[in-house]
Order: sequence, then C-alpha cells, then structure tokens
Amino acid sequence: MRFINSSFTDAGFNLAAEEYLLKQGTEDVFMLWQSAPSVIIGKHQRVETEVNRTMAEQNKIPVFRRFSGGGAVYHDLGNINLTFIETTRLARFETYLERTVEMLTAAGVAVRGDERLGIYVDGRKVSGSAQCVHRNRAMYHCTLLYDTNLALLNKLLEVEGLEEKVAVHPAVRSVRSEVTNLKEYMHPALSTDKFREWVFRYFAGPSIAEAFSKEELAIIEGLRESKYNIICN
Repeated sequence: MRFINSSFTDAGFNLAAEEYLLKQGTEDVFMLWQSAPSVIIGKHQRVETEVNRTMAEQNKIPVFRRFSGGGAVYHDLGNINLTFIETTRLARFETYLERTVEMLTAAGVAVRGDERLGIYVDGRKVSGSAQCVHRNRAMYHCTLLYDTNLALLNKLLEVEGLEEKVAVHPAVRSVRSEVTNLKEYMHPALSTDKFREWVFRYFAGPSIAEAFSKEELAIIEGLRESKYNIICN
C-alpha cells in the first residue's frame, strides 16, 4: 500500500493526482493533502447553483470540477483531505467513514457519522465525502474542517436567487449543513500542521511517506493541464 503525504497545494494538481492514482495506479493508496483556497464542485453540479461567483471573483477563489459526485466544498489550508483508493469489486464505503470516525475519536473528539457518509460534532458538520468507482478500483475521499475560514466558506457556498437559478440550471444540488472546525474540540488544540502529521501517522503507522516519481508527476501535470486547468464558469 502506498502512503502519500502530498506537499502540493494546487487544487487542480491534487484532483489530477487522485484521478491518476485511481485510474492508472494498481496499488491501494492512502493520500493526505491540502489545497490553497478554492471551491470544488461535484461531477454533476453546476457552478450557477453552487457557488457565489461574485464572492469567488472578489476573493480570487478558483472553482474546479472533480471527477467524483457529491456536493460543493470549500478548501483552504485549514482543511485536510483524505483519499483512500483500493482494488476491489465490492467497495463498502462505510468502512472508510468508520475508520475516519475512529481516528477522530482517538484524537479525543466525540463525532458521529450519518447515512450520507458525513461526520458531525454537536450536530454541526466537520467532514463531507464523495466516492467513485472505476472498473475494479474504488475511491473514497473526504474533507476534515480543522481550522478553515468558515465565514468565507459560507459566503462562497451561499448562492443568491437560488430558486430561480435552479429552475434555469437543473443539476445535482448540495445538501447544506451548519459547519464547525474540529480544532475547537481538540484539547490541546494542535496546529493544523501538527494535526495533519498526527492523522497521517494514525493511518500510515511506521510506513514511510512516498513521493510521486518524475514519471508520475509528468502524467499528473499533463492531466492537470488538459482537464483541471480551466476554472469552471
């Protein structure tokens, strides 16, 4: 199994890396990564009904479309992303939710998962997930709101005139939830970097973090340029 603690913070690169690992990789993978401020919408969503474009433009926040389903999410360096990929024809995505819940419980946070594979603290969401199957490969990825700019998150994902836009642009809609940061429930409250390292070690144990090879980087960069280099509009 490959354990990747990615240092890349470009959202387009990270999305391309996930697609490469799922569709061209052969090993099981756990990857931990973060992205600079950006909005990521699901495969079947429309920017018009998911993103406050005025707010995104004012704050220079790029918008990307990922290749998995699910709802729109906001990423910044206070958010940590987990990706699990395995070779299987009988994917049970609840397993990854359970493992993530167990990890957060071990960190001292009382969380619960729900049937939509989200994770909550005191009724407020701290993690959302999406899944994808490609042939005999399955991927589950999720966010962890640790020390995210929640004010900006809410502004970016609050669309004015939503009902009218939904009527004109029918598509899969995100299910909105009140959100909070995990850091508020950590005692002691680790820095984001320290928490990220703790999460990686929880899943990887003593395994050494792998880097992408030069050949892999070339493939990922090519995919990023061809598919993830254009901001959705």
